[in-house]
Amino acid sequence: MELSGDIFTGTFLVWTGILYLLAMVAALRMAPWRRLADSEQLHVFLGGCVALILLWHVRAQVDPAWSFHLLGVTVFTLMFGWSFALIGSSIALAAVTFNLGHGWNGFVVNAITLGLLPITLTQVILVLVRSLLPKNFFIYVLVNGFLTAGFVALVSGYLATGLLVMSGAFSMLELEETFIPFFPLMFLPEAILNGWIATILVLYRPHWVGSFSDRLYLHGK
Repeated sequence: MELSGDIFTGTFLVWTGILYLLAMVAALRMAPWRRLADSEQLHVFLGGCVALILLWHVRAQVDPAWSFHLLGVTVFTLMFGWSFALIGSSIALAAVTFNLGHGWNGFVVNAITLGLLPITLTQVILVLVRSLLPKNFFIYVLVNGFLTAGFVALVSGYLATGLLVMSGAFSMLELEETFIPFFPLMFLPEAILNGWIATILVLYRPHWVGSFSDRLYLHGK
């Protein structure tokens, strides 16, 4: 869900800007840049950015203050990790914001709700699943691909709900009638999109998926 920056106060935008800046500095410092020295990996990363740009252009504008579109960042995180996923989603959001002529005052808020939050949750769940569940192909695809993608979409939606109420632009009663009923529709498409792509990639291009290992998930299983 993408939000308009016009509904938020300047102070709120400053604080969210600081949070986003700190996250970006961490991502730029922690990113394994040598991976992109491989021309194939660089092309895959840039292709992933283009895919996000195209995906985020397909949206349902329900209200001038917010619109729906799929995220697609879960599979991007599984492929490239937290740092590159945040960098790539920021590139995609900047391209979409520029191309659609949206106000840049909402860039940081959307970078957090569409990028930072779901990407961080995806990475945390990946670590937890590796630690707590058996390491096999079906758990990787079902939990890290399908279920995680749907879950982070719902969390992102609830965060957006809280921000809309906090801004004073909408009451909770209004959102319960106009926005929250769409939440179940966010889970399934997001889960199917990311899970399907993750399945195809680990079957045919496993070396593109940095979080997947044949040794861990397939050999001897």
